[in-house]
Amino acid sequence: MQNTLSQSVTFAGHGLHHGRPAKVVLRPAPAGHGIVFRRTDVIAVDALVPARWDLVIQEPLNTRIENQSGVSVATVEHLMAALAGCGIHNALIEIDGPEVPILDGSSAQFVRGLIGAGIKSQNAPLRAIKVLKPVEVSHGAAKASLLPAPSLQIDFSIEFADAAIGRQSKMLSMANGTFVRELSSSRTFCRRADVDAMHAAGLALGGSYDNAVVVEGDTVLTPGGLRYSDEAVRHKMLDALGDLYTAGAPILGRYVGVRAGHALTNKLLRALFADPKAWAYVDCDLATAASLPGAGLHASDLAVVA
Repeated sequence: MQNTLSQSVTFAGHGLHHGRPAKVVLRPAPAGHGIVFRRTDVIAVDALVPARWDLVIQEPLNTRIENQSGVSVATVEHLMAALAGCGIHNALIEIDGPEVPILDGSSAQFVRGLIGAGIKSQNAPLRAIKVLKPVEVSHGAAKASLLPAPSLQIDFSIEFADAAIGRQSKMLSMANGTFVRELSSSRTFCRRADVDAMHAAGLALGGSYDNAVVVEGDTVLTPGGLRYSDEAVRHKMLDALGDLYTAGAPILGRYVGVRAGHALTNKLLRALFADPKAWAYVDCDLATAASLPGAGLHASDLAVVA
């Protein structure tokens, strides 16, 4: 069964990269609608921007989608991860600016809002994308792959020179509310030197200690420190789930990322869909549906969300 929201829910804040305030309203949508953004501040051209892999503009710092009229929405990955992790397949997302608010740098507030609004089952079958054979892409030392598996699993490894991050690896099955409990409150992270360089270049204008984990060497500069000792790799897994959801349906397969980022995950989806023998749509039976990220989600899972 497909799912949508029971009622509308609103979020507001400023964007990480543009630094502009924005209001986002998620509204219920009919079965088969998918996840579609609408820029309410755009009136002269097509304002609808489907959250789809082939509309992603590959950038290193965020996931930006752009329609044929050049209308775009940036930093969609944390909201997309929340939608995937809560099992919401259809939603119209109205936004009055070019970038989704960063909030606290994680998906936690989105998750709380979505579950608070309620999730409504729709009388329509749900299709998933089944990975049939391995697909891999790389860029320098970074690589990402999708492998056959009965449900979505994410396996991620990172390595940074800063001792506060260092080497981290984690693998999780995304079934039965795992995303909400284990990943949704992990925040975006960066090095102090990167922040200074981005600000000097006019980037990350909305970035602050309130919406990112900032490290310098072996020190975590963000007040309050880490939410998890491995928060950095958890956030990379969060990003991966959000980026994978631009496939347009839940994925049944194992994602393996090694130093991968937004652009490489999108490159992986493009490679997957370019090979008709690498994937297939399958109708979700009860057993398959029970293994999807939003299945089995309970209100008690919110207790561990920051």
